[in-house]
Amino acid sequence: MAGEGKPAAELTLRGLRVFVALEEAGSVIGAASRIGGSPSGVSQHITALEAAVGARLFDRKTKPVTLTPAGQVLRKHAHRLLAALSEAQADLAEISLASLPQLNLAIIDDLDASLTPVLVSALQARMSRCFVHAFSGRSDQVIARLLAREADIGVSALLPPDTSGFRVLPILQEPFVLVAGKGAITGDCRTALERLPYVQYSESLPIGQRISRLLARVRLHPERRFALEATRSVLAMVVQTHGWTITTPLNLMDAERVLPRLEVLPLPFAGDVRRVNLISRMEELGRLPDALAQDCRMLVRSHLVPRFDNIAPALAGAIQVISES
Repeated sequence: MAGEGKPAAELTLRGLRVFVALEEAGSVIGAASRIGGSPSGVSQHITALEAAVGARLFDRKTKPVTLTPAGQVLRKHAHRLLAALSEAQADLAEISLASLPQLNLAIIDDLDASLTPVLVSALQARMSRCFVHAFSGRSDQVIARLLAREADIGVSALLPPDTSGFRVLPILQEPFVLVAGKGAITGDCRTALERLPYVQYSESLPIGQRISRLLARVRLHPERRFALEATRSVLAMVVQTHGWTITTPLNLMDAERVLPRLEVLPLPFAGDVRRVNLISRMEELGRLPDALAQDCRMLVRSHLVPRFDNIAPALAGAIQVISES
């Protein structure tokens, strides 16, 4: 009968999200990575979307893929619709927050003493009836708690294996730095590192694994005599052996007692940068993660940056606050 048969294709929110992901990533594989799906799923959504609007939306012959005139029209409306939906979800989440009985934080131990009091105070000011529980540990432990839903908000130098279900709000980035016993490094720096005792972080820790990869990349192979887990122990051993280690500014500030007997220097080779983010689950907690991320940035800018600049004037500006783009 006329008018019956296969139903007409329709615009869907999922289809619009895939459209925006492909537009921003420039490739089907990149879009699939952004949304946590498969390349074939992206292609199917785009095909259905093109059937719904009756026109091709992307020129797939170009690399990266580019929008057709119809795609450019849809782009404007898709961004507007998704922004409106996100705002509506945030408003609804704010209503739920008012009666939230408990909120669980998980914070990287490098920042525990400085960030935890600020975040807890900010939460209490916004939600006076909410009980706040704060866990402090390694970045991998913070991520594990987020994945197990034992934490609602995490501050970590690692990311979840699949970020598609999470909001990642950047806080800061910091370089890895060289720390040595005062006066230990003379002459050529790299030659001195080959000669002096090396105090390493345990490779059971994310930071230990990352530093080991860095040393392998630059083909520096110091003798490995011991491995320690706590930064305070690592730096105390550097003082004791008149040796050296690699760490980050945040870790360094956790052991101020031994700093007068140490030198903080830039790495004598191409280094690495560590980024710390505030992470929450997608479409939960409304605008709260954004507000807390801003609180964190303000604290880093006003307290941690000048504190490290005073410790290592030659590396002033090494800790950089990152605003969400």
